[in-house]
Amino acid sequence: MHDLAKRLGARLKRANEMLATAESCTGGWAAQVVTSVAGSSAWFERGFVTYSNAAKQELLGVRAQTLRAHGAVSEETAREMARGALERSQGTIAVSITGVAGPGGGTAEKPVGMVCFAWARDGEVRAQTCRFAGDRESIRRQSVIVALEGVMRALDGG
Repeated sequence: MHDLAKRLGARLKRANEMLATAESCTGGWAAQVVTSVAGSSAWFERGFVTYSNAAKQELLGVRAQTLRAHGAVSEETAREMARGALERSQGTIAVSITGVAGPGGGTAEKPVGMVCFAWARDGEVRAQTCRFAGDRESIRRQSVIVALEGVMRALDGG
């Protein structure tokens, strides 16, 4: 993951972009990975760890209606988290992660390993849902990788 973060940092710096993260199930792991790179202050603006629904609402502006209608683990919530991270920071690109890392908490509709992501940049927001296998640490690790790879794609306009 460190090599991915280094490559991402070089890309963000070249593009004069500042990254903001909004994390739930990863608990700040994406922010930790990017800040492990020396010089990351040139391209990492801040990270929000919003584990509870109240934190998502207070820190990122996720609407109570969205949480009621779709739940915390949804592309709708991920989109609002990413938008909120941009609106409440000096970041120019944001990623959000919200999911069920397990081992408990899963349902038939939202099983353990279901993680929703969103990437926001230039007024556009793209979301994606993945279903990962493995234990809690593996699900969280895979989530961080997908999140950071998605930032690279967003920089490419995808």
